[in-house]
Amino acid sequence: MNTYTLSQINIYPVKSLGGISLSSAKVESRGLAYDRRWLLINAENQFITQREHPKLSLIRVDLQEEHLIFSYAHYPNEVLKISTQEHDNKLLNVRIWNDVCKANLLRKEVSEWFGEILGTDCRLVKMAEDDNRLVDKDYAFRQEVVSFADAYPFLIIGQSSLDDLNTRLDNPVEMRRFRPNFVFEGGLPYEEDTWKKFTIGNVAFAGVKPCARCVLTTVNPEKGEIDSKEPLRTLSLYRKVGNKILFGQNLLPIDFGIVHVGDLIALQEINTTV
Repeated sequence: MNTYTLSQINIYPVKSLGGISLSSAKVESRGLAYDRRWLLINAENQFITQREHPKLSLIRVDLQEEHLIFSYAHYPNEVLKISTQEHDNKLLNVRIWNDVCKANLLRKEVSEWFGEILGTDCRLVKMAEDDNRLVDKDYAFRQEVVSFADAYPFLIIGQSSLDDLNTRLDNPVEMRRFRPNFVFEGGLPYEEDTWKKFTIGNVAFAGVKPCARCVLTTVNPEKGEIDSKEPLRTLSLYRKVGNKILFGQNLLPIDFGIVHVGDLIALQEINTTV
Protein backbone atom coordinates (compact mmCIF):
# COMPACT_ATOMS: atom_id res chain seq x y z
CA MET A 1 0.00 0.00 0.00
CA ASN A 2 1.30 3.45 -0.93
CA THR A 3 2.07 5.98 1.79
CA TYR A 4 1.31 9.62 1.01
CA THR A 5 2.79 12.43 3.08
CA LEU A 6 2.10 16.16 2.88
CA SER A 7 5.46 17.75 2.05
CA GLN A 8 4.54 21.38 1.28
CA ILE A 9 1.87 23.89 2.29
CA ASN A 10 1.84 27.09 0.24
CA ILE A 11 -0.26 30.24 0.30
CA TYR A 12 -0.29 33.17 -2.12
CA PRO A 13 -1.78 36.08 -0.18
CA VAL A 14 -1.94 38.41 -3.22
CA LYS A 15 -3.07 36.70 -6.39
CA SER A 16 -0.18 36.20 -8.84
CA LEU A 17 2.54 37.40 -6.45
CA GLY A 18 5.13 35.19 -4.79
CA GLY A 19 4.04 32.45 -2.44
CA ILE A 20 4.83 31.60 1.17
CA SER A 21 5.68 28.10 2.39
CA LEU A 22 4.24 27.23 5.80
CA SER A 23 4.66 24.38 8.26
CA SER A 24 0.94 24.45 9.09
CA ALA A 25 -2.17 26.29 7.93
CA LYS A 26 -5.82 26.70 8.76
CA VAL A 27 -8.31 25.26 6.26
CA GLU A 28 -11.17 27.71 5.75
CA SER A 29 -14.15 27.75 3.41
CA ARG A 30 -12.47 30.06 0.86
CA GLY A 31 -9.13 28.27 1.02
CA LEU A 32 -6.18 28.32 3.38
CA ALA A 33 -6.08 31.28 5.77
CA TYR A 34 -4.69 34.38 3.99
CA ASP A 35 -4.57 32.62 0.63
CA ARG A 36 -5.46 34.94 -2.28
CA ARG A 37 -7.50 37.31 -0.16
CA TRP A 38 -5.82 40.30 -1.85
CA LEU A 39 -5.85 41.30 -5.51
CA LEU A 40 -4.27 43.88 -7.79
CA ILE A 41 -6.70 45.59 -10.16
CA ASN A 42 -6.29 48.02 -13.04
CA ALA A 43 -8.06 51.33 -13.64
CA GLU A 44 -11.14 49.45 -14.91
CA ASN A 45 -11.29 47.31 -11.72
CA GLN A 46 -10.20 44.24 -13.70
CA PHE A 47 -7.85 41.77 -12.02
CA ILE A 48 -4.13 41.82 -12.86
CA THR A 49 -1.97 38.67 -13.04
CA GLN A 50 1.37 37.43 -14.32
CA ARG A 51 -0.31 36.65 -17.63
CA GLU A 52 -0.07 40.35 -18.51
CA HIS A 53 2.56 41.42 -15.97
CA PRO A 54 5.14 38.65 -15.47
CA LYS A 55 7.17 41.00 -13.23
CA LEU A 56 4.67 40.22 -10.50
CA SER A 57 6.61 36.99 -9.93
CA LEU A 58 9.52 39.14 -8.66
CA ILE A 59 7.48 40.61 -5.79
CA ARG A 60 8.12 38.52 -2.68
CA VAL A 61 5.64 38.23 0.17
CA ASP A 62 6.21 37.28 3.81
CA LEU A 63 3.72 36.88 6.65
CA GLN A 64 4.84 38.17 10.03
CA GLU A 65 2.60 38.66 13.07
CA GLU A 66 -0.56 39.64 11.21
CA HIS A 67 1.35 41.73 8.66
CA LEU A 68 2.26 41.18 5.02
CA ILE A 69 5.79 42.24 4.08
CA PHE A 70 6.42 42.90 0.37
CA SER A 71 9.77 43.30 -1.37
CA TYR A 72 10.81 43.54 -4.99
CA ALA A 73 13.69 41.39 -6.26
CA HIS A 74 15.52 44.34 -7.86
CA TYR A 75 15.21 46.54 -4.73
CA PRO A 76 15.14 44.05 -1.82
CA ASN A 77 15.74 46.71 0.85
CA GLU A 78 12.68 48.79 -0.12
CA VAL A 79 9.90 46.94 1.69
CA LEU A 80 6.21 47.60 2.08
CA LYS A 81 4.41 46.49 5.24
CA ILE A 82 0.64 46.29 5.67
CA SER A 83 -1.59 44.88 8.36
CA THR A 84 -3.68 41.89 7.30
CA GLN A 85 -6.64 43.81 8.74
CA GLU A 86 -5.93 47.02 6.82
CA HIS A 87 -8.53 48.38 4.41
CA ASP A 88 -10.90 51.30 4.07
CA ASN A 89 -14.66 51.13 4.30
CA LYS A 90 -15.26 51.89 0.63
CA LEU A 91 -16.46 48.86 -1.32
CA LEU A 92 -15.55 48.35 -4.97
CA ASN A 93 -16.94 45.89 -7.46
CA VAL A 94 -13.93 44.12 -8.99
CA ARG A 95 -13.96 41.65 -11.86
CA ILE A 96 -12.05 38.37 -11.87
CA TRP A 97 -12.75 36.22 -14.90
CA ASN A 98 -16.55 36.18 -15.20
CA ASP A 99 -17.17 36.97 -11.54
CA VAL A 100 -17.81 40.32 -9.90
CA CYS A 101 -16.67 40.47 -6.27
CA LYS A 102 -16.85 43.01 -3.48
CA ALA A 103 -13.51 44.30 -2.25
CA ASN A 104 -12.08 47.00 -0.01
CA LEU A 105 -9.43 49.37 -1.31
CA LEU A 106 -6.15 49.80 0.57
CA ARG A 107 -4.51 53.18 1.10
CA LYS A 108 -3.13 55.14 -1.82
CA GLU A 109 0.53 54.68 -0.83
CA VAL A 110 0.18 50.90 -1.06
CA SER A 111 -1.19 51.02 -4.58
CA GLU A 112 1.50 53.50 -5.64
CA TRP A 113 4.22 51.09 -4.46
CA PHE A 114 2.92 48.37 -6.77
CA GLY A 115 2.21 50.80 -9.59
CA GLU A 116 5.80 52.04 -9.62
CA ILE A 117 7.12 48.49 -10.02
CA LEU A 118 4.70 47.57 -12.79
CA GLY A 119 4.81 50.93 -14.52
CA THR A 120 1.03 51.08 -14.70
CA ASP A 121 -1.97 52.34 -12.79
CA CYS A 122 -3.07 49.67 -10.33
CA ARG A 123 -4.63 49.32 -6.91
CA LEU A 124 -4.46 46.69 -4.18
CA VAL A 125 -7.78 45.50 -2.77
CA LYS A 126 -8.82 42.99 -0.12
CA MET A 127 -11.80 40.67 -0.57
CA ALA A 128 -14.75 41.83 1.50
CA GLU A 129 -15.44 39.58 4.47
CA ASP A 130 -19.06 39.07 3.46
CA ASP A 131 -18.39 38.38 -0.23
CA ASN A 132 -19.47 34.94 -1.40
CA ARG A 133 -17.82 34.08 -4.70
CA LEU A 134 -19.24 30.69 -5.64
CA VAL A 135 -17.30 27.88 -7.30
CA ASP A 136 -18.66 26.41 -10.53
CA LYS A 137 -22.08 24.97 -9.66
CA ASP A 138 -21.37 21.93 -11.87
CA TYR A 139 -18.71 20.83 -9.36
CA ALA A 140 -20.01 22.25 -6.08
CA PHE A 141 -21.60 20.07 -3.39
CA ARG A 142 -23.03 22.74 -1.10
CA GLN A 143 -22.48 26.13 -2.74
CA GLU A 144 -18.81 26.29 -1.79
CA VAL A 145 -17.03 29.62 -2.06
CA VAL A 146 -13.58 30.63 -3.22
CA SER A 147 -11.23 33.56 -2.68
CA PHE A 148 -9.51 35.36 -5.58
CA ALA A 149 -8.03 32.03 -6.74
CA ASP A 150 -8.87 31.25 -10.36
CA ALA A 151 -11.72 28.86 -9.63
CA TYR A 152 -11.33 26.56 -6.62
CA PRO A 153 -10.13 27.03 -3.03
CA PHE A 154 -7.35 24.38 -3.02
CA LEU A 155 -4.90 22.75 -5.45
CA ILE A 156 -2.83 19.64 -4.80
CA ILE A 157 0.05 18.19 -6.87
CA GLY A 158 2.16 15.09 -6.26
CA GLN A 159 5.93 15.52 -6.22
CA SER A 160 6.18 12.44 -8.45
CA SER A 161 4.08 14.25 -11.07
CA LEU A 162 6.59 17.09 -11.25
CA ASP A 163 9.49 14.62 -11.21
CA ASP A 164 7.99 12.82 -14.20
CA LEU A 165 7.47 16.08 -16.09
CA ASN A 166 11.06 17.12 -15.43
CA THR A 167 12.39 13.91 -16.99
CA ARG A 168 10.79 15.13 -20.23
CA LEU A 169 12.18 18.68 -20.10
CA ASP A 170 15.62 19.90 -21.16
CA ASN A 171 15.53 22.38 -18.29
CA PRO A 172 13.71 21.16 -15.16
CA VAL A 173 11.18 23.50 -13.54
CA GLU A 174 10.30 24.05 -9.91
CA MET A 175 6.96 23.28 -8.31
CA ARG A 176 6.31 26.99 -7.73
CA ARG A 177 5.54 27.40 -11.44
CA PHE A 178 2.26 25.60 -10.75
CA ARG A 179 1.32 27.41 -7.52
CA PRO A 180 -0.16 24.49 -5.54
CA ASN A 181 -1.44 24.79 -1.99
CA PHE A 182 -0.49 21.22 -1.18
CA VAL A 183 2.37 19.01 -2.41
CA PHE A 184 2.68 15.39 -1.35
CA GLU A 185 5.32 12.68 -1.48
CA GLY A 186 4.52 9.11 -2.48
CA GLY A 187 2.44 7.38 -5.11
CA LEU A 188 2.62 7.37 -8.88
CA PRO A 189 2.88 10.38 -11.21
CA TYR A 190 -0.50 12.07 -11.75
CA GLU A 191 -2.19 9.78 -9.26
CA GLU A 192 -3.91 12.81 -7.72
CA ASP A 193 -6.11 12.93 -10.84
CA THR A 194 -8.03 9.96 -9.43
CA TRP A 195 -8.52 11.22 -5.87
CA LYS A 196 -12.20 11.84 -5.08
CA LYS A 197 -12.23 11.84 -1.27
CA PHE A 198 -9.30 11.84 1.13
CA THR A 199 -8.01 13.28 4.38
CA ILE A 200 -4.88 15.29 5.13
CA GLY A 201 -4.32 14.57 8.79
CA ASN A 202 -7.80 15.03 10.24
CA VAL A 203 -9.17 17.32 7.53
CA ALA A 204 -11.25 15.90 4.68
CA PHE A 205 -11.21 17.08 1.06
CA ALA A 206 -12.89 16.20 -2.22
CA GLY A 207 -11.03 16.14 -5.52
CA VAL A 208 -13.41 17.70 -8.04
CA LYS A 209 -11.60 18.64 -11.24
CA PRO A 210 -8.10 18.43 -12.74
CA CYS A 211 -6.51 21.86 -13.05
CA ALA A 212 -6.25 23.34 -16.56
CA ARG A 213 -2.95 25.17 -17.01
CA CYS A 214 -2.19 28.37 -18.90
CA VAL A 215 0.68 30.59 -20.02
CA LEU A 216 1.36 31.61 -16.41
CA THR A 217 3.32 28.35 -16.00
CA THR A 218 5.82 29.61 -18.60
CA VAL A 219 6.82 32.66 -16.52
CA ASN A 220 10.35 32.22 -15.21
CA PRO A 221 9.97 33.26 -11.54
CA GLU A 222 13.65 34.21 -11.27
CA LYS A 223 13.60 36.53 -14.29
CA GLY A 224 10.02 37.82 -14.16
CA GLU A 225 9.53 37.11 -17.84
CA ILE A 226 8.37 34.43 -20.26
CA ASP A 227 11.57 32.95 -21.63
CA SER A 228 10.24 29.81 -23.35
CA LYS A 229 7.08 27.86 -24.11
CA GLU A 230 7.96 25.31 -21.45
CA PRO A 231 6.68 23.48 -19.52
CA LEU A 232 3.33 24.02 -21.26
CA ARG A 233 4.54 22.74 -24.63
CA THR A 234 5.76 19.43 -23.20
CA LEU A 235 2.67 18.99 -21.02
CA SER A 236 0.51 19.45 -24.12
CA LEU A 237 2.12 16.37 -25.67
CA TYR A 238 0.79 13.97 -23.06
CA ARG A 239 -1.50 15.82 -20.65
CA LYS A 240 -3.96 17.41 -23.05
CA VAL A 241 -7.63 16.49 -22.81
CA GLY A 242 -9.82 18.26 -25.35
CA ASN A 243 -8.35 21.74 -25.47
CA LYS A 244 -7.18 21.73 -21.83
CA ILE A 245 -3.68 20.96 -20.56
CA LEU A 246 -4.01 19.36 -17.12
CA PHE A 247 -1.63 19.31 -14.15
CA GLY A 248 -2.77 19.02 -10.54
CA GLN A 249 -6.15 18.45 -8.93
CA ASN A 250 -8.59 21.10 -7.68
CA LEU A 251 -10.13 20.47 -4.28
CA LEU A 252 -13.11 21.46 -2.18
CA PRO A 253 -13.14 21.17 1.61
CA ILE A 254 -15.44 18.66 3.25
CA ASP A 255 -14.64 19.96 6.72
CA PHE A 256 -12.20 22.38 8.33
CA GLY A 257 -9.22 22.35 10.67
CA ILE A 258 -5.43 22.61 10.71
CA VAL A 259 -3.09 20.77 8.33
CA HIS A 260 0.62 20.27 8.96
CA VAL A 261 3.62 19.38 6.84
CA GLY A 262 4.25 15.71 7.58
CA ASP A 263 0.56 14.82 7.86
CA LEU A 264 -0.38 11.50 6.33
CA ILE A 265 -2.89 11.50 3.49
CA ALA A 266 -5.49 8.73 3.59
CA LEU A 267 -7.48 7.93 0.46
CA GLN A 268 -11.16 7.15 0.94
CA GLU A 269 -12.52 7.12 -2.60
CA ILE A 270 -10.89 7.16 -6.03
CA ASN A 271 -12.21 7.63 -9.54
CA THR A 272 -11.43 4.44 -11.46
CA THR A 273 -12.51 5.89 -14.82
CA VAL A 274 -9.71 8.49 -15.06
